Amino acid sequence: MKTSAVVAFTLAVGIAAGAGYWAGGQKKVGPGTTAAAAPAAAPAGKKLLYYRNPMGLPDTSPTPKKDSMGMDYIPVYEGEDEGGGNEVKVSTAKVQKLGVKVEAASLRELTRPIRAAGRIEIDERRLHNVAPKFEGWVEKLHVNATGQPVAKGQPLFEAYSPELVSAQREYQLAAQGLAALKDAPADAQASMRRLAEAALARLANWDVSAEQIERLKSGGEATRTLTYRAPAGGVVLEKKAVAGMRFMPGEMLFQIADTGGVWVIADVFERDIGSLRVGQKASVSINAYPDRMFEGRVAYIYPTLKAETRTVPIRVELANPGGLLKPAMYASVEVGSGSTAKVVTVPTSAVIDSGTRQTVLVQKAEGRFEPREVKLGARGDDYVEVKEGVKEGEPVVVAANFLIDSESNLKAALGGMQDAPKPSVSNSVSHQAVGTLDAVDAKAGTVTVTHEPVASLKWPAMTMEFVPANPSLVANVKPGSAIAFEFVERKPGEWVIIRLEARKR
Repeated sequence: MKTSAVVAFTLAVGIAAGAGYWAGGQKKVGPGTTAAAAPAAAPAGKKLLYYRNPMGLPDTSPTPKKDSMGMDYIPVYEGEDEGGGNEVKVSTAKVQKLGVKVEAASLRELTRPIRAAGRIEIDERRLHNVAPKFEGWVEKLHVNATGQPVAKGQPLFEAYSPELVSAQREYQLAAQGLAALKDAPADAQASMRRLAEAALARLANWDVSAEQIERLKSGGEATRTLTYRAPAGGVVLEKKAVAGMRFMPGEMLFQIADTGGVWVIADVFERDIGSLRVGQKASVSINAYPDRMFEGRVAYIYPTLKAETRTVPIRVELANPGGLLKPAMYASVEVGSGSTAKVVTVPTSAVIDSGTRQTVLVQKAEGRFEPREVKLGARGDDYVEVKEGVKEGEPVVVAANFLIDSESNLKAALGGMQDAPKPSVSNSVSHQAVGTLDAVDAKAGTVTVTHEPVASLKWPAMTMEFVPANPSLVANVKPGSAIAFEFVERKPGEWVIIRLEARKR
């Protein structure tokens, strides 16, 4: 009986030990394991919200589950990163230290001023040339300097012309003949009257003043010279007349410009022409008067483009009552353009432009930011229209968003700013691991690796596919070799090996 009891006791101990060994083996995690790890206990006093994808993919589950590689979904508790892989958490102390600033997206009329360089030019409609219509000589100059201001009707010079004297004498003879024929038949008087009127018309066509003609009609003597007067007020831009010179019909002796109004000819770049309209307000600044701004309107858009500069000239008309604006002065022209309708806008500093897409950081709560891809519209100097992605009133980051330098590694780029990062969040862009190179698929550009647990990502040991950053990384490593490698997440779910080397087992 004693022997049987001893045998039974020994058998029971062996069975218990075997069961304990089997149970312990089932809890171990390694390559090819099929047992699921027990879910972590919930933090005290916190409510479980959901489970998120361990690889950062935008997928959540209300119950525990595994992804396609057998990895457990990570529980998210109240007060933690509810945004899963989409939101970024930065400590309040770091937000203040880095000077992060936010501004709400708002409705505003977005205008984009068009700026162009220009020059002051004379209004071509205010130019007057003094060119006698008869041959003669300049007897005396009353205005003898370029730039001299003149008033309308002011004497410019005295001109002598034999034709002028002859025409006056012809009128005087016709007038005397008409007086002598006062008792003659009506036909004779009419012929003499037409002769006198023809002489006066010739004098008028030669621009003899009405005052001189009236004096001649009233019986005055024929004058040897004709006083030529300014046809308009302004300044003398050009003076060719010299005392004693001979001039021919149509030869310009003076050029007078009325500078009470001037033009600004500005060269607008080709890309901006579509935003210009005749009648738009324009502001003109002159280097000579930095404290003054001259207001005008776009009067004309020229129909031709300068091929050398890819610009189109426009004309802005300005009043110049004091004569401050001088021809050939340089000018800076600014024409406001844009729609008067209000649109949702954010500051231009809020947009992170990667070249292929535009993103803004929306503040969800204190220290919590969500990257949003946006579709932009018209641009102004300081603001840009947001057509899609952000609503009116949502706060966006406008300063210190330089911290984001990669769309795919957003959380990694900002993870180092957190004072106390959670164990489940990686604190660096790259991760290190060791394992075995199982296969190389050169056609697909992938490699299959069985790696040991990765602590930085809380990954268990498993077999998965990676993308080598360069085929040369695996060129000298044979399948089956033990390797040590470094990898990054280029985009959600795509892991890229950036360094790989063989190691001894």
